[in-house]
Amino acid sequence: MSDPAADPRHDPTRILVVDDDDAVRDVIGVLLREEGYLPTLVNGAEAGLAAARREDFPLVISDMKMPGKGGDWLLEQLRETRPDTSVIMLTAFGDTEAAVECLRKGATDYLLKPPKVTDLIRSIERALARRRLELARQRYRRSLEKRVRDRTAELQQALLDLEATYGTTLWALVAALDAREHEVSNHSQRVVRYTLAIAKRMGLPEQDLPDIGRGALLHDIGKIGIPDAILLKPGKLTDEEWVEMRRHPKIGFDILKAIPFLGTPAEIVLSHQERYDGRGYPRGLSGEAIPLGARLFAITDTFDAMTSDRPYRKRTTIEAARAEVTRCAGTQFDPRCAEAFLSIPQAELEDLARPTHEQPI
Repeated sequence: MSDPAADPRHDPTRILVVDDDDAVRDVIGVLLREEGYLPTLVNGAEAGLAAARREDFPLVISDMKMPGKGGDWLLEQLRETRPDTSVIMLTAFGDTEAAVECLRKGATDYLLKPPKVTDLIRSIERALARRRLELARQRYRRSLEKRVRDRTAELQQALLDLEATYGTTLWALVAALDAREHEVSNHSQRVVRYTLAIAKRMGLPEQDLPDIGRGALLHDIGKIGIPDAILLKPGKLTDEEWVEMRRHPKIGFDILKAIPFLGTPAEIVLSHQERYDGRGYPRGLSGEAIPLGARLFAITDTFDAMTSDRPYRKRTTIEAARAEVTRCAGTQFDPRCAEAFLSIPQAELEDLARPTHEQPI
């Protein structure tokens, strides 16, 4: 039989022997030393627990019946304080039922006293092999859990990077649309900030805000499909030109609907020209049939148009624009959304209107 201590690269395996019978304890100690193990001998369960707390023993061999605390008590304590320690129980002939119960509680094996040398050595080898296997499984599980955590973090970062790339692309596209229409500088950023400010005032869930913001950002993307002669016409549009212009919500919806993460914004784009009283377009929706994001945006788009300079008129004051929102609540605008907008202090609206390099979504 190989000697575990023969290999100088390995320290002898430490084994704790707990037995109140001095003769049995000493014989087992001698046998373990001959086999290359390093035994520690104690004469009771409480002494055994104290020794196990001082040192790390891969294996404990304990008698079942001892004065005071027994081996079953020691087993329970070791399962709590040293769960990686293997335990072999020694039992008299009539106590096999109790020994089997110890197996249910986590003991590795049990042997009848006095144990045969070959049975004891085989039991020790099996117990230590099972312990090595269990420790290897634990190391593998910890390694696997770490790899899962690392990969999850990498995936989350990749998703954040992808979302940032999407956002940058959307902002660049909208900036190009603003430039095409000779739109007022920062119009897109302002309407997004205004819309999100109302949404927060209404207590909408945080996870809904990015979709609402993207809907506000992309509201006029359908104007890509409107001819410049109509889109940039300085004068009043004819009836036929208005029919063409009113196609832009549907054009925008058709552009966005096939992009999975823009499903909700696409619905906002389709509905951003609807009115609360049902006199809007393209579908003549009314009330809460209009997506909430579109009802919010209707207010911010009107407010921003009134408080921005246009080639054909000068901006109006914030007070006058707020008064117009109040007047149109219940007809053009959802009254609840209008109330939330009007609760925003004027100083906050002025801050939201200021140019910034930060994207609000």
